[in-house]
Amino acid sequence: MQNLLDFLQCLRKKKIDELNEVQSDVHYIKEDISLVEKHRIDLYRAKDRYMAKMRMHAGEVPGSISWSSSSIDKDNSDQLYAYGKAHQGVPVSNMQYINEYGQSQASSLGTQRKEASSGLSSQHTGQSSLAVMKKKRVQSQFNDLQQCYLQKRRHLVNPVQNNDKRDSDVVQREGYSSGLSDFQSVLSTFTQYSRLRVIAELRHGELFHSANIVSSIEFDRDDEMFATAGVSRRIKVFNFSTIVNEPPEAHCPVVEISTRSKLSCLSWNKHTKNHIASSDYEGTVFVWDVNTRQSVMEYEEHEKRVWSVDYSRQEPSMLVSGSDDCKVKIWSTRKESSAMNIDMKANICCVKFNPGSSTHIAVGSVDHHIHYYDLRNTSHPLHIFSGHQKTVSYVKFLSNDELASASTDSTLRLWDVKRYLPVRTFRGHTNEKNFVGLSVNNDFLACGSETNEVYGYHKAISKPLTWHRFGTPNVDDSDDDSGSYFISAVCWKSDSPTMLAANSLGTIKVLVLAP
Repeated sequence: MQNLLDFLQCLRKKKIDELNEVQSDVHYIKEDISLVEKHRIDLYRAKDRYMAKMRMHAGEVPGSISWSSSSIDKDNSDQLYAYGKAHQGVPVSNMQYINEYGQSQASSLGTQRKEASSGLSSQHTGQSSLAVMKKKRVQSQFNDLQQCYLQKRRHLVNPVQNNDKRDSDVVQREGYSSGLSDFQSVLSTFTQYSRLRVIAELRHGELFHSANIVSSIEFDRDDEMFATAGVSRRIKVFNFSTIVNEPPEAHCPVVEISTRSKLSCLSWNKHTKNHIASSDYEGTVFVWDVNTRQSVMEYEEHEKRVWSVDYSRQEPSMLVSGSDDCKVKIWSTRKESSAMNIDMKANICCVKFNPGSSTHIAVGSVDHHIHYYDLRNTSHPLHIFSGHQKTVSYVKFLSNDELASASTDSTLRLWDVKRYLPVRTFRGHTNEKNFVGLSVNNDFLACGSETNEVYGYHKAISKPLTWHRFGTPNVDDSDDDSGSYFISAVCWKSDSPTMLAANSLGTIKVLVLAP
């Protein structure tokens, strides 16, 4: 009887706690619904004033629209009017509401007004279709979005972003809580894109041998050039603008550097534009000058294949490398030998400097863990992030406090390196044996798949945002085995919805997130 009583009391406490949490959630939701409805009404009223202003500008005296004498209304009206003029008098949102005005206008406004009304009707149709698509997108990921909203609203997870000023501006302008404004930003970004569109392609038959795997693809400091490297023993540098804007016959490398061994990784210097580091299968780390096509530094201390190399963003003379010899080495371009050595006891697959620090690095290895070090004391890592079930193949920083990792367990994971917490696990792609690439850009992650597809994720949603399948040109459909080809490298263009992706056939595509 005592055991039964203890159980029931424990159950009652648990359910009361759950009830209190649900009641708090409902309170937040009611509060936010009220705020959003108020802001929506304000937008309609601003649109009202804008349309009245436009009617007056066109020579029609509004009969039923009353004007507010407040200075706030006047300021809003003037701003909207100026915005409308800049867009040739055609508003860009809430097309249905505007079009009702357009349809009620008198025929005396002439042909110009009719054409405008026709344009509004056409845009209204497009807007309605887009709204339906966005609603379906929300419903398809409703559980993840619900979790994201509740986490932000409960302040259980503080978003790790450098947007404090922007958030305070939003709160001041719209009366939103920081949690609601954060979620609005996530929802807006998430529903903005639904596919990856190809805008350019480097066909492997024209530039690459069919057996050529592109191991690494990286943009330079200014996103003007990008470099590729792989088993071809060549670093090829392309002009991005040429690839996107010129015909295929112009898609030739502007620089080509021959190397002794197969290449595994590239990293551009974040300050010296013409310097790029490479790591190879013989265990050598090179620093190259792409202008002279000559090596600037050559480091041969690693005893086995070097999988990863990375330049520090904060200290341009520093590099880090990781190797199958189980060692992480820190290099300075001012010295001919390594400045520091960390013995990890396991094969190293990836290394990365924290973008905000020259003393913090993340290391992924075959032991399934990510070791986060402060280089001022390497006797023990600051933290070991556990969660992956297989080899950690890539680590990339989204910000100073957010780290993404990829593993051959077919997942990506997001970590908070400030509070040493797991944040989210991403599933959808297939990755069990190959290096398929990982790249991050503000709110987005991209990786390859062993199904010959590129996957894009939003950092707040655990399921894929979109994906794109590479074709297999010059291969008969009967011979097209999706397991034979895989994406081998990806790279986002900084602060842009554009990315580069390469596969195991050597094909490179320029992709852009699109509605």
